[in-house]
Amino acid sequence: MLQLSESASPQKLASTEEAYEICRQITAKYAKTFYLGTLLMPKPKRQAIWAIYAWCRLTDELVDGLEATGTTPETLDQWEAQLESIFAGQPIDDPDVALVDTLQKFPIEIQPFRDMIAGQRLDLYRNRYQTFEELKQYCYYVAGTVGLMSTAVMGIDTSHCNAPWHREIYNPTEEAIALGIASQLTNILRDVGEDVSRGRIYIPLDELAQFNYTEAELLKGVVDDRWRALMQFQIARARKYYETAERGISYLSGDARYPIWAALILYRQILDRIEENQYDVFRQRAYVPKHQKLFSLPLAWLRAQVL
Repeated sequence: MLQLSESASPQKLASTEEAYEICRQITAKYAKTFYLGTLLMPKPKRQAIWAIYAWCRLTDELVDGLEATGTTPETLDQWEAQLESIFAGQPIDDPDVALVDTLQKFPIEIQPFRDMIAGQRLDLYRNRYQTFEELKQYCYYVAGTVGLMSTAVMGIDTSHCNAPWHREIYNPTEEAIALGIASQLTNILRDVGEDVSRGRIYIPLDELAQFNYTEAELLKGVVDDRWRALMQFQIARARKYYETAERGISYLSGDARYPIWAALILYRQILDRIEENQYDVFRQRAYVPKHQKLFSLPLAWLRAQVL
């Protein structure tokens, strides 16, 4: 797992090129499917996405990493102060150098980054969610925010607004957030067993009750007809968020549509793998084989051209 580096003096920080390489390595190691999609982007955009992902990963590590037991609200306060420093153009750690450079190139706002830190604050003290509305807010914090950060890098296609009756450029904010929520819901369903081992349950408790499946059975990893029905319900909802996200891709800049379609298609296939594994997410980790990922790229390219 990642470990946060000690703060370095300015003269010891990595060069911009070195910093982007650090961020690339983090993305390639911890987000293999996502990383494949970034390789389809123009260099400036893929580097920017690597910088954003690295910051998000390091933020997540504060609560879920090897040193997470020592994380306190004060730790997150310090991390937010470091974020403010980055947005002020003053990097503290090596990956910050890449993010500072990214912020100079793309119009990214600070609020989604702050919101992500708010999501980590939730994870410090909360390991259950009673309703989906509560879970949805959490998903926005930790993943929907990534959609907002990324859209600023992807750029908007203004050709939709050439007609005189189109006075405003449509920004697919709702769709960007939906893609983040869809991916987080997919993570939750894929990682049920891993989360349970850490004492966390992200499936809404009222929905467990709706399917007459108990928290105790979840902790034991019981897979039966009730569990399968519950998982089918969860997967159907995640797919609806992917469908919402699809509607926004055509509004992105032309050079961003292919990689976003690829990332969406590849990540959604994890849900297919869960189904193929008969919904046993306790003993089998759902993943998409490399050959299947490669076979999916032509479909992504075609959709980017015609949709």
